[in-house]
Amino acid sequence: MRVVVGGSHGFVGGALLPLLRQEGHEVLRLVRTAPRSHDEIAWDPDAGTLDPRALEGADAVINLAGVNPGSRPLTTARKRLVLSSRVRSAGLLALRLAEVADGPRVFLQASGIGAYGSRGDDVLDESEPLGDTFFAHVVREWEAATAPAEAAGVRVVHLRTGIVLGPGGGALGRLLPVLRLGLGGRLGSGQQFWPWISLLDEARAITHLLSADVRGPVNLVTEPRRNIEVVRALASAMHRPAVVPVPAVALRIALGDFSSEVLGSIRAVPAALDAAGFTPVHADLDDAARWVVNRA
Repeated sequence: MRVVVGGSHGFVGGALLPLLRQEGHEVLRLVRTAPRSHDEIAWDPDAGTLDPRALEGADAVINLAGVNPGSRPLTTARKRLVLSSRVRSAGLLALRLAEVADGPRVFLQASGIGAYGSRGDDVLDESEPLGDTFFAHVVREWEAATAPAEAAGVRVVHLRTGIVLGPGGGALGRLLPVLRLGLGGRLGSGQQFWPWISLLDEARAITHLLSADVRGPVNLVTEPRRNIEVVRALASAMHRPAVVPVPAVALRIALGDFSSEVLGSIRAVPAALDAAGFTPVHADLDDAARWVVNRA
């Protein structure tokens, strides 16, 4: 397939592009600077600019673009940027896909598992209603922005990504160095569910969905496990203890509103992904933790 990718320089994009090429796909990257090679397409979501002719002849679009909400304090201005960066990029692509007759008929749009809000021990599949937290609001607007593509008959999939376990970034970017020092432990009570997936399986699931007969929201998770279990698995893989808890109040002070993503409990399951026939390489948490540590 000829696949156009937005947000290719991010944590997930860095794992996805090599896999797409390995599987024989031709990859074109959306870039915000002047194209420097034949495989780059210029776009500017903030200005609403993307030449629809650049999408002609492509089979699919995968959009992972969006400001990282955990990299800086979630001030009011930062929240606006987190939301606008997602809605503008998704909306621009949806509009262009609706305009191009000989264009991609598959649109895989990034989304987040925070869609459901904190729901305790409730088991959450894709049929569950969205929550009322800030991140649930972001997901609601983010996914709604793809409506023009859906109306034009494009198969749209919302990639509700969970806690991605991988070296070098993602949700573990701050946690892994602390665990290596033997200073890590449960976050808050440690009883909150974290719906995790390895970085490798995240990329594999996305490539699987390029051709799977699936549309709408898909929970990109392997299984939900409690935070203390995830932390202990990673610490064990490093041969370190995990006995220094981080109080919830400290996380709220340090992370502000983003602490809801760390302390919230989202017991999301991969119902749609399972039904689509996807089989993870890292189905076991301990195996995934060892893979992360070995790769790091």
